[in-house]
Amino acid sequence: MQKVEKKLRAAMERKKVQPETIEQIIKAVGSFALYGFPESHSASFALIAYASAYLKAHHPAAFYCAMLNNWPMGFYHPTTLVKDAERHGVRLHPIDVMHSDWLCTIQRGVLRLGLRYVSGFGEATAHRIETARECAPFASLGDLVARAALQEDERLRLARAGACAAFGARRRDVLWQLAALDRDPTTLFAAAGRSWVDGSAPATSPLPRTTPLEDTLADYASMGLTTGPHVMAHLRAGLQRQRVVSSAEVRGVPNGRYVRVAGHVIVRQRPGTAKGMLFLTLEDETGTCNVAVRPDVFRLHRRLLHTARLLRVEGPLQSVDGVIHVLGRAFEEITLAGAAPPSHDFH
Repeated sequence: MQKVEKKLRAAMERKKVQPETIEQIIKAVGSFALYGFPESHSASFALIAYASAYLKAHHPAAFYCAMLNNWPMGFYHPTTLVKDAERHGVRLHPIDVMHSDWLCTIQRGVLRLGLRYVSGFGEATAHRIETARECAPFASLGDLVARAALQEDERLRLARAGACAAFGARRRDVLWQLAALDRDPTTLFAAAGRSWVDGSAPATSPLPRTTPLEDTLADYASMGLTTGPHVMAHLRAGLQRQRVVSSAEVRGVPNGRYVRVAGHVIVRQRPGTAKGMLFLTLEDETGTCNVAVRPDVFRLHRRLLHTARLLRVEGPLQSVDGVIHVLGRAFEEITLAGAAPPSHDFH
């Protein structure tokens, strides 16, 4: 910048620019250089983009593992990263106190989610679990609670996230065992899944079995993501009866045809350069679909388009040079009796 300043100052002096004006211009150029995009910045960004694309293409498990471990960063929420990883052939295993570390790891080629994704769970507690497990595998839920010194809220968070599956096939079974353990710490056998010591009660909950949709919603509530079916997969049968096409099927719809799509809103954008247009990205179990909303339509449905997490959209399909989107004209929120997945809004 010193070389640039000398050349610029000399050129302006030759042009007989007033001294105070020269100083203002030099100050403006120098200030911009402090945060602007010089060649070194853009070259570094290009290298990072190229290296990231290479990793995603050739080492997808490592790529997604790194993205999840360094979140919050990037554009997409972890729930979207997990589903995108699955669509790119990456196998994922859920959080499990018998195998998970604090961070996500790659175990025999499979991406194992880390304990950091249990909502409200602390890193220090996760490291206590890791240390205790290195000595010996946990023999029971009581063994885990004792050796990792889990507080009541910590064990509940793990149970609700399905992280204690080794001690009960269902979340409710583990919660049932925790309730008994709180009443009397001596009532659990050392081996998982066994009856209580006095034989008076089973290690399984008498409550009804949860549905697959309830399990998925429990994942979202306790972790903000799921390694199970996408929430839209549970709704597909009903959507088909409403003639709603999937994101994969959208690619086969002719240009201009009126279409119905639905999905989890993973992105909302309203760039200042887009003249008031709103852009949504919907995700379902087959992929993503882009939706564009004109300013007049956006004003009519502003609150819904700002807040709905699961959305059904109707409008003509537009396909230009391979870019496909639905021009949204009618909208309906899909409501569920539970926590819907989060979205990335206006960032």
